[in-house]
Amino acid sequence: MSRSWAEAERAVVRRARLRISVLVGLAVTVLVAFVGGIAYVVMVRAQDAQVTRDLHFNARFGTPSTPPGCTWLFTLEDGVVDDGPLRVPPGFPLHDDLFAVRDSGRSVERALELNGTEYLVLTRRGEDGRVAQAVFDLRYQLADRRHLLLALGVAELGGLLAATALGLGVGRRTVAPLAEALARQRRFVTDASHELRTPIARAYTRAQLLARLAKAADLPDDHRDGLDKLTGTIRRLGEVVDDLLLSARLSRQAEGVPVDLAAVAEAAVAEHDDPRLVRAVDRPPGPLVVIGVATALRRAVDELLANAVRHTPEGGRVEVRLARRGGQVELAVTDNGEGFDQVEAARLFDRFHHGPGNPERRFGLGLALLREVVTGHGGTVEAVGHPGLGATFTLRLPAAGAVGDEVTTGRR
Repeated sequence: MSRSWAEAERAVVRRARLRISVLVGLAVTVLVAFVGGIAYVVMVRAQDAQVTRDLHFNARFGTPSTPPGCTWLFTLEDGVVDDGPLRVPPGFPLHDDLFAVRDSGRSVERALELNGTEYLVLTRRGEDGRVAQAVFDLRYQLADRRHLLLALGVAELGGLLAATALGLGVGRRTVAPLAEALARQRRFVTDASHELRTPIARAYTRAQLLARLAKAADLPDDHRDGLDKLTGTIRRLGEVVDDLLLSARLSRQAEGVPVDLAAVAEAAVAEHDDPRLVRAVDRPPGPLVVIGVATALRRAVDELLANAVRHTPEGGRVEVRLARRGGQVELAVTDNGEGFDQVEAARLFDRFHHGPGNPERRFGLGLALLREVVTGHGGTVEAVGHPGLGATFTLRLPAAGAVGDEVTTGRR
């Protein structure tokens, strides 16, 4: 509410650019992570398969005196353990495994973490009764894995930065024309509404004058009815133009000021000349002050009242209640009219929505603009209804803090 229309448009463009850059960055990041993850899994499985093959081959055909690189071989024969002439890593051989395999005949394969690295150990008994234990040092395979992870991390970071820059560039090129189109559309609606308001107002005044003259001249009833319908049509056309102009101006409101929502509601009720509308507004004592634009809030209250009266038959009743609940001011308009299916509640606030069984509804703009006004003030609007049992529309706005005595009442 405190920003100008131009600032609001620029903020929308910035958010759209940021969203595009984030989405592109996430897409590239996920793609790099997916490809890197596949490469890492393939490498780990290939290494594990190669080490397992080497272990089985060395345990079957190797000798303790000439084992291959990164491998140590121990044998147990006639109760004597042969560890060869090479220097043995601390903790090896695994005597328990050697004697267990000798007694059971079943091979034992295990992974160990010793001496700051990992070892894969296979102990098996050959056909000649000799027990062999092959130990493979995995330090170089683990180093390769760490190097691959580091490379993937660098690639991920570089891809993210490049994708973010690319996203900003794409966003600038794609969002800017859209923002310009929206700005032109808003300017067109504003200009067209301004230009149409004066001739429509004049046509409405002349239609009212003709209707009064027709009554005074005692014209036929069908002529007078036709003039009355013409007057009503022009009035509704003026309301449509007012809605369009309000929609274009919602983001251009001036700085919010303290507004007594209770006084706004009372003024709106007092100006509605309809017997279905309860004259007394149920409200707590004292002002109910919110920060906002009085004209926009008055338009929102008017739309709630008009909507309730429109859907309440003759002899029905429309009530207005206000309350202060926590840090919010609540205004509820309740009627006992035709109501609606609760499934349709959310769609009532969509532009150009026509409720089921009500094709004559005026373009569906009023409630949509009402929601824009309320959300623009940081509030919410809720609709609750049941077919044939009426409806309740409740708007909630943040209550103002301590304010001075000068508040706007919204009286016209």
